[in-house]
Amino acid sequence: MTLSASGHDIAPLAAPERERLAQKLTAEERRILLEHGTEHPFCGGLLDNHEAGRYDCRLCALPLFGSASKFESGSGWPSFFAPFDAQHVREIRDVSHGMVRVEIRCARCDSHLGHVFPDGPEPTGLRYCLNSAAMEFVADAGTR
Repeated sequence: MTLSASGHDIAPLAAPERERLAQKLTAEERRILLEHGTEHPFCGGLLDNHEAGRYDCRLCALPLFGSASKFESGSGWPSFFAPFDAQHVREIRDVSHGMVRVEIRCARCDSHLGHVFPDGPEPTGLRYCLNSAAMEFVADAGTR
């Protein structure tokens, strides 16, 4: 077991466990998480969510982002200026589609989440742009 600074297990999942978890995904979730797809802008179910809580990886339930770091970017995708724990998100250089970007993946299950850009608000100046289908929202206990 490998624990992150926030106390979550971030040890990579074995292939059989990842496939077992993937069986619960819809076709669209599989396309985004496992095949590095993207949902259309302004259509994701979490874009307009303003509840207090946490956004977890849809595949392995690792906490990825908190509502306190969510902001309206106007991009059409849920956007955050910082992850729940920096160790929970892995960054990979992405040169697909004739662009150079930074892809973000779940550190535990390696699922595609979205991309991060250097045009976000303070205090980080970053914009983590996520696919709603890649996350599951968990409301804070006091907001349910």
